[in-house]
Amino acid sequence: MENVLLVALSRQMALRRELDVIANNVANVQTNGFKRRMSDSREFQMPVASDDTFKRGQDRRVSFVVDRGTPLDASIGKLEPTQNPMDIAINGDAFFVVQTANGERYTRNGALMLNARGDLVNSDGHAMIGEQGAFAFGSEERDIRIASDGTVSSSNGTRGKLRMVRFQSPQVLQNAGANLFTANNPGEPALQARVQAGFVERSNVSPVVEMSRMIEVTRQYQNIANMMARTDETRRTAIQKLGEPI
Repeated sequence: MENVLLVALSRQMALRRELDVIANNVANVQTNGFKRRMSDSREFQMPVASDDTFKRGQDRRVSFVVDRGTPLDASIGKLEPTQNPMDIAINGDAFFVVQTANGERYTRNGALMLNARGDLVNSDGHAMIGEQGAFAFGSEERDIRIASDGTVSSSNGTRGKLRMVRFQSPQVLQNAGANLFTANNPGEPALQARVQAGFVERSNVSPVVEMSRMIEVTRQYQNIANMMARTDETRRTAIQKLGEPI
């Protein structure tokens, strides 16, 4: 009976983790370039726990549920036209390189602007990095444009080229907060990457799918809680019966 409660608890823990992932996806439906996470739960057979049937040779390993991680869904979100020449979206699997207080990070957010100092940043406030470093524009510069290969130019001429990198597998990327990713190894230069000016990539989260998943996970969690309550009640009743005088 203890095994029943432990197995149910392991499933509840996995569902709780999945619910957190879904909630984070829903919270970023409107975040430019956001990539949703999924949940991966697997069976795990405990090597030292068994299902005691009181018959020699017929015990079976007890299967628990284990959270195997949250794989990244790297599919491209909808490219939405903005009519702003400084907005850009990557048409492919590359990532922009941005500078943060913690070093270089990667993002798909290409909604660009100039901050008060004239630095080229995205809507999250992170400085865009080029092959020669960050971009800084003077107050007299006008007509800032970005070509399909990432070349940045203004009324003063060519200012450099945006750095874009790609990874052999998107699963090496780790969330670093603020719509950013980090990786143990730097990605390789995405020399063939192309951008579309006048577009931004929206989140690849589908609100309908995520809300459906949230309802399903919540129901599963509640069903398991009800089953655990019934099991606990059965145990208490059994103890009471065994304690009654014959």
